[in-house]
Amino acid sequence: MEQIEIFEIPSPCKGICQVNNRGYCKGCYRSREERFAWNSLSNQQKRKVIALCQQRYKRFLTSKQQKAEEQPNKQTPFDF
Repeated sequence: MEQIEIFEIPSPCKGICQVNNRGYCKGCYRSREERFAWNSLSNQQKRKVIALCQQRYKRFLTSKQQKAEEQPNKQTPFDF
């Protein structure tokens, strides 16, 4: 039995709207298809997309951390 939702699930859009080299939005981590179909998805499908976006974000953070560990002496312009 599907739970009745009182409120709509809001879009995870953060207003950045740029895609990375893999085709995912840099702000919300949705694919093009997920962004375009958002309004026609069921609430269950929207929850699944949000879970996928969270997984993609975690992979991005892990990758970023690994790159930082590989290059520990590389400074950013504002590192003092």
